[in-house]
Amino acid sequence: MTTPHDQFAGATWKTSSYSGDNNECVEVAATCATVGVRDSKNPGGPTLAVPAASWTATINALRAGML
Repeated sequence: MTTPHDQFAGATWKTSSYSGDNNECVEVAATCATVGVRDSKNPGGPTLAVPAASWTATINALRAGML
């Protein structure tokens, strides 16, 4: 079974440009089909794996002020 940690091994994790220097934010990394989300303070901790289409829909809704 593939875990989110395995799925994102070697991925480039990014934080928002709105994040401060205190590392209190989330990081995201993308593969072709999945977006990983993790706590920047605990990169070895749990990773949430979200289908890329769902992530895109959520971001679009946020930008449109729907969420």
